[in-house]
Amino acid sequence: MRPRVWCGLLAAVALSATACGSGGGAGKAGGTESGAAAAGFPVSVADCMGAKTTFDAAPKKIVTSNAASLELLLWLGAGDKVVGTGFPPGKGTLPQQFAEQAAKVPVLGRMTIPKEKLLGSGADVYIDAFSSMKNMGKAVDAPTPQEFEAAGIKHVYLKSTACAAMAKGPRTDLSGVEADIEELGRITGTSERAGELVAQMRQKTGAVGEALKGVPQDKRPSYFFFDYDAGTKQPMAVCNRQVANAVITQAGARNVFAGCDGDFKPVGWEDVVAKNPDWIQLGVRNRGSQEANDKAFDEAAQFLKSFPATKDLPAVKEGRFLKVGSERTTIGGVRSADTVREIAHTLHPDLVK
Repeated sequence: MRPRVWCGLLAAVALSATACGSGGGAGKAGGTESGAAAAGFPVSVADCMGAKTTFDAAPKKIVTSNAASLELLLWLGAGDKVVGTGFPPGKGTLPQQFAEQAAKVPVLGRMTIPKEKLLGSGADVYIDAFSSMKNMGKAVDAPTPQEFEAAGIKHVYLKSTACAAMAKGPRTDLSGVEADIEELGRITGTSERAGELVAQMRQKTGAVGEALKGVPQDKRPSYFFFDYDAGTKQPMAVCNRQVANAVITQAGARNVFAGCDGDFKPVGWEDVVAKNPDWIQLGVRNRGSQEANDKAFDEAAQFLKSFPATKDLPAVKEGRFLKVGSERTTIGGVRSADTVREIAHTLHPDLVK
């Protein structure tokens, strides 16, 4: 499944606030000019190609491309503005405090949202996570910039994911994800809450970094992200511009395909075998329930155990697998910091508690 790249046009194809409140709530970005100014408007943001979009006030109706972008808005306290989503969250995949609210969001597409539904959604902004993620779904008929404009919909990207292939230099930390959260906070008038979330993320990743500071880079375990759902005939590697490379690196591991520039790249099984990774993440996409996810993880592990090219790899024979969801690793979000900590604990249990 490899859709066309929409970057600069549209993506083709993976967070209500807690009881503490929504921080600099979207309600401040109301109809008056003084209210908009108080909330930091106007706000200008860029797409993958650098084209600017300006907001004079916080959007009232938002459509999200997937569960990850929906989750971000829920974390920010702007979830009540979401009028539709694609790739809806499966049961049990969101933090418990968001499950009820997320379940009420209309599903405009089980995968990518059909063009007609997106343009007819009544939204004033579309939050898009997928632009360069070529293996996230089937190619669809994407609206043009002119069609977005005619429908009154502003097109905003989560650049850490959507624009990953265009990043300048390898991504080895979550600064790009944090920038997305801060940008969404400015757009939705929730900058205070965004700042709180970013601070919490940095505290978590900072603690991991401190715990691992005595481990030399060349002594850190090598790591292969096995994208099971991208197909088993030819593996799809995550390269050094992808969010996953940042997650793997901050978790104290060495991505075996960090030498390839870009986000994703098809490789051969002989390349994987030559890398002989110390650990293998079973990158399975959400199936809609924990039971279905567990089954998919088992299927991915069984493939590696039975496939002639990989069955004799030490990591496979010794079961050095991590069962961590694909979206949590390859699509940035607030919980990317938790994924860093989870992987770090598995790889360095004596150092990261």
